[in-house]
Amino acid sequence: MERLKAYLDTVSFVDEKDWEFLCSRLEPFSFDKKEITLKMGAVENYLNFLTSGVIRSYLPKDENDVTFGFSFEDNLASGYDSFITQSPSTFQMETLVPVMGWRISHAGLAEVYEQTKVGCTLGRLIAETLIVKSIKREISLLNTTAEERYQSLFVERPELIKEIPLKYLASYIGVTPQALSRIRKRIS
Repeated sequence: MERLKAYLDTVSFVDEKDWEFLCSRLEPFSFDKKEITLKMGAVENYLNFLTSGVIRSYLPKDENDVTFGFSFEDNLASGYDSFITQSPSTFQMETLVPVMGWRISHAGLAEVYEQTKVGCTLGRLIAETLIVKSIKREISLLNTTAEERYQSLFVERPELIKEIPLKYLASYIGVTPQALSRIRKRIS
């Protein structure tokens, strides 16, 4: 839980009393490799913090899935829009490797918001972080070439290059695996 505490402290200071209350609402979780953690059409009931592993977010398609996000250790992983609205998810999430972490239910988070000094501040700041990340991704897809997006991964997200299968990486930057192979050859 210390990794979660360190993550939260980067967002806002959490005093001991609030931390104890938050911990009382957390539960551990684990998933095997290639396990669906959120099925399209299901309601997301948990906000997850990964202590190990990688989860991809994607739109399942008949031919090729469309990968639009990855969550790594020491970060949140959730169908956040479904979690907040308690409505069916429009996408799926799947583990790429075994995953472990801590999670809090929708009801548990509501209790943290109501009964702690820092709860609402944490919720707002985490939501703002997720929104900014989403907007940056949208702008990148609209404003840069696939080659530029791939090259920026080396700087911004080097863990993607090492841990993600190429077919998911290609989908993430918006190209086919064959086009990604050509980009990689041009760069090297």
